[in-house]
Amino acid sequence: QELLVASGGGLVQAGESLTLSCAASGRAFWEYAMGWYRQAPGKDREFVGAINWSGAWTSYAQAVKGRFTLSRHSTDNTWYLHMANLKPEDTGDYYCNPSSGGRTWRPSDYFGQGTQVTVSA
Repeated sequence: QELLVASGGGLVQAGESLTLSCAASGRAFWEYAMGWYRQAPGKDREFVGAINWSGAWTSYAQAVKGRFTLSRHSTDNTWYLHMANLKPEDTGDYYCNPSSGGRTWRPSDYFGQGTQVTVSA
């Protein structure tokens, strides 16, 4: 059983929006910072963005800055990645990545179940 499950992916057209969710099982990763990564077909996994435990700090890859927004719902232990003005190059499998530094973001080796996003031109 995965402790983190991303969902909300799908097929959209360029310019449209999509919101991904990352739900933790029970109180797993409670008050953790969370990162998001994506992996396009045939390419390495790349960093998309990260958010600290309170949501007061975020960081985004240059490729998505200004288009993607991270948030967190503490009540249901879920993190969100809202993606606007999607481009074909945003296509890939998206994963959430719990911080190895607890409340402060630091990448870890665990990637939960991903969700696929496909953006058509």
